[in-house]
Formats: sequence, C-alpha cells, structure tokens
Amino acid sequence: MHRRHLLAAALAAPAFSFLPALPAVAQGNKPPMRTRWNVTGSEGYDAIAFLGPLCGRDLYLNYYTAEADAFAPRLPAAIRAEIPRLADESDQSPFGLLWPKLANALSGAGVTTLDSVIALLADPDARLRPSYAANPNGSTEEWAWLRAQSARLARIFAAMREAGFPAFHREAIGAGFDGRIAEVQRALASYDVIHWQEKLTGRTFDPVINIVLLAFSKPHGVKMQGQTFLQAADYDTATTVRIAAHEMLHPPMPMDGPAATAALALLAKDPLIPRIVADHDPQWGYTTLEGMLDEDMAQALDQLISEALGVARNPADRWRKADDGIHVLAGAIYGMLRQDRWTETGGSIEAWLAKAVRAGRFDPPRLHAIAAQVLERPVNALWPIR
Repeated sequence: MHRRHLLAAALAAPAFSFLPALPAVAQGNKPPMRTRWNVTGSEGYDAIAFLGPLCGRDLYLNYYTAEADAFAPRLPAAIRAEIPRLADESDQSPFGLLWPKLANALSGAGVTTLDSVIALLADPDARLRPSYAANPNGSTEEWAWLRAQSARLARIFAAMREAGFPAFHREAIGAGFDGRIAEVQRALASYDVIHWQEKLTGRTFDPVINIVLLAFSKPHGVKMQGQTFLQAADYDTATTVRIAAHEMLHPPMPMDGPAATAALALLAKDPLIPRIVADHDPQWGYTTLEGMLDEDMAQALDQLISEALGVARNPADRWRKADDGIHVLAGAIYGMLRQDRWTETGGSIEAWLAKAVRAGRFDPPRLHAIAAQVLERPVNALWPIR
C-alpha cells in the first residue's frame, strides 16, 4: 500500500502506456440501438436475498444490520439457528454461496412472490427440476444438494411468511418504488450494452435485459437464467450498466470447449492462479479454477464495455478493491485484449482465447507481467495485497 501511494501520482497517467489508446466512439456513426431494458421488482427474490442478512455474516450485515435486527426476532429460535447453519453447509458443498445460487436455481421456474418460492421448494421434482435441467449454470452435484435441502429451505421461507415478510418487504421498498423503477428505466435507455457484448464476444444476445431491483441484495449483483439479473434498487446508473455488462457474459464461452479447456490446463500449472483459487476467502466465491476463469474473462470484457460506454472504473483501483484483490487473471486478460485493440476490432472471444494460449501469452511469466502492469503491483507480489 505504501508503494502504491508513493507511485500513484506518477503512474496515474502513463500506467497504460504499453496499451493502445481506446478509440473514441463517434456519435454520428453509432449503430441502431440493440438493447431494450425491462426493469421490475420482486418480493420473492428479495425473500431469497434476505437469507444473507439473516445468516449473520458481516458481508451482508454491513448493509442490513437494522433490517436483520428488526425481522429476526419474529422468527422461531430454531429457524434463526437453522439459517446460518444452512449457509455454512452450502458454502462447504458444491452449491456455494447460498442466496445467490438459490436465486439462480429457482429463476427459470418463475420467482415472483414469497409464496412462489415456497411452492417451488415444496415440490422440487415437479416444479423446479424441468427448468433446472435447462440451466447452464447448474450441475448434477448442485441439484443433488438443493434437492436434499429443499424441505429445510421451504420451512425457512414458510416461517418468514408467518413472521410477516411480505408486509416487511413492502415497508422496506417504500411507497415510491414504482417511481424508482420508472426512473431507472429512463436512465438506462441510451446505454447499448448488447451491441458491445455482441461485438466483443462474437455471440448473439437477445436484445432484452431484465433488471430486478431489490431491497436486500447488496453486495451482490446476481445473474439469473436468461438475460435477467438482480441488483440493489439504489444503485446509480453507471453501476447498473456495469452489472448488466458483466452478468450477461456468463459464461463468456463454453467452459467445456477446447479453448477454455486448453486455458485451464495451462493455468493449472501456474504457480499463482491456483493458489489464489485455493487460498482466498470463500465468501467471494470462485472456488474452482473453472469458476475463476469464467469470472475473470467476464470481468475483463465488461471493463472494456464499460470503458466504451463511459461508465468504467480505473482498472487498477477496481481490481485492488474487489474481493480482496483476487482477480489477477482478469487484469491480465484485460491487458492482452487492450494490446489487441479488442474494443476496436471485436470478434470471437473463444477464438481469441485459443489463439492467445497457443501463442504462449498465458504462460506464467508473460501472464504475470501484463497483470502487474495493469494492476500496478510488483510482478512478484500480485497476491495477496499487502
């Protein structure tokens, strides 16, 4: 940290001198708008998200201590004890972070009210299994865990209903919530995220982006099935655009395809990246090498999209502050894409990755060197941040 303060003034402007300048987007040459925004709210998703504060972790209580203190005493003692226990078990299972993964798992089956959540979990084989089978973010192991815990989860949500969560939720979102939805809808109208996602991945996206504004979702922005994601209702427009730019990229390519498989085989031999995966705080997720590659490819691309749309954060600051600095790989991939003028050229990101691996750009010395340039850290001290 001391070194960063000493060099901040010197590095602020020339830190990316090894990278090409980003092209200006000519306003007169902009393509027709591809993106259509659809903004809503959801009692059901907010009920799932409220498991975060109720599990008692600082990650969530940093935002919702007052709300958890107000609602938790309404629940039976056994349910209050069950929620943190279930969250811990979820962390240690293939399922991962409880409420974000649960929201995603239920999203294809129609989450609207708290009653809808209870109904799905009360009969998972009939109501949930068909949509889960089509979920590209799911797995057999995750389904087995969710199926085994569905009755416990249904009891928790039933207790929340008995404790008056629907009324509690209405009070939390406030009388002006519909106005907030309309305000967000208007503010997003000029941001063509879909255009840039298609250009920088080589894929085709549906033009509609669904945003669900929630009262209890911080600090997460969470992708659901399809082109839907959850976020806090009070996030500013730039944050919303950045979340949309990121979440819809998952996965940026088939993670079992030849390009990702080749990259993962090489990264597995890296002395740093697997150590980050194994040793970082699991509350941030990304506890497999595949998960880290998926996330960091998406982060590198969303940084380029955010820069093109004028809502970007400084990359060194972004990746220093996020998740205890674990996204070293994102910085390296972003740096490579900048070197290749990817914002200007675009193309198939899967083909780009395959070519970069073949060219040796993911070999540890080269990977670490470009990460160090982007992240403004010494190459031998990329992580942990001290």
